[in-house]
Amino acid sequence: MDALGTAPPWPATDAAAGPPGERGHPWRRAGAVLGGLVLAGVSAVVGCRAADSDGVTPVPQLLAFLPWLLVPGGAGLVLAAFGRWRLGMAWALVVLAVTGWYTQPYGAEITRPHGRPLGQLRVLTSNTEFGWATDDLIAAIAREKPDFVFVEECAFVCADALEQRVAKTDYPYRNVVREDGSAGSAILGKYPLTAAPTIPSGMAMPGAVARVAGRDVRLQLAHPEPPLPGREGAWRRELGRVRDFAAAVKGEAVIVAGDFNATQDHAAFRSVLKAGALHDSARLAGKSRTYSWPADRTTPFRTQIDHVLVSGDDFTVRSVRFLGLRGTDHRALVVDLELFEG
Repeated sequence: MDALGTAPPWPATDAAAGPPGERGHPWRRAGAVLGGLVLAGVSAVVGCRAADSDGVTPVPQLLAFLPWLLVPGGAGLVLAAFGRWRLGMAWALVVLAVTGWYTQPYGAEITRPHGRPLGQLRVLTSNTEFGWATDDLIAAIAREKPDFVFVEECAFVCADALEQRVAKTDYPYRNVVREDGSAGSAILGKYPLTAAPTIPSGMAMPGAVARVAGRDVRLQLAHPEPPLPGREGAWRRELGRVRDFAAAVKGEAVIVAGDFNATQDHAAFRSVLKAGALHDSARLAGKSRTYSWPADRTTPFRTQIDHVLVSGDDFTVRSVRFLGLRGTDHRALVVDLELFEG
């Protein structure tokens, strides 16, 4: 009441709303609206992650960089606070909490192999980007001396170089699919390899059975199509075939290695692990968020799409390392494993 006992010309407001008319200031309204739009976009992507779905473009592409969604989520919180929008601030906090939860590693922390140890194996996988990184790959093979080598995008120049420059005395067993461009692939082994069915795909995904210390180990190279806009169907279909393979060989000693064009935040990738009781070696080594792509550009937006998966009843992971190779946008992955009797 004023001195004359009359009420003021505006209703009382709480502190959160600010002085009369301030909450309706155009800049504050604009901030609240923009914050709502940002939060709606982030919520759509994180909602798909929570629903175990990869959605449609641009969701699969954004899921590959899920931890970075904390940045627009934080921006949404700031904008909501600037606009003095309480509901928006609560919404932003929920979005940030859920996004933060899903940045945690997916899958079990340990494997549980059975029986006595049979020996140690080293696996190297590399996407050579049309064969351009072949020289560095051959140098890495000579230096790291892996027992098995999985090569994606092994074009003719790559296949020819492996044939001529990687000694047959070191790698006498090979399964090479000679195709040009990104379609070629190769598996090299120090242990005997026998033929196994390939997974039908646009880019070759050969398989083999290795005989190691008296035990069969099923090897499978993975290189499904990337989730390009308008091509998500092919990506899901080919990852689905990798999932079906994993389910079919469940109970065997299995190594699936290559460029999956998918991260732990893609439902299609997680389905491969679930179907075959497989474990991501990088996760087991505490490196599930270490990037493998893109490796040839200076950008903070990087992610891990190259993986080595192993059957949890047969292997333990001793170490995981990522190697930079010149000429490719992928880092090679070197994994040291121990095979058990099963």
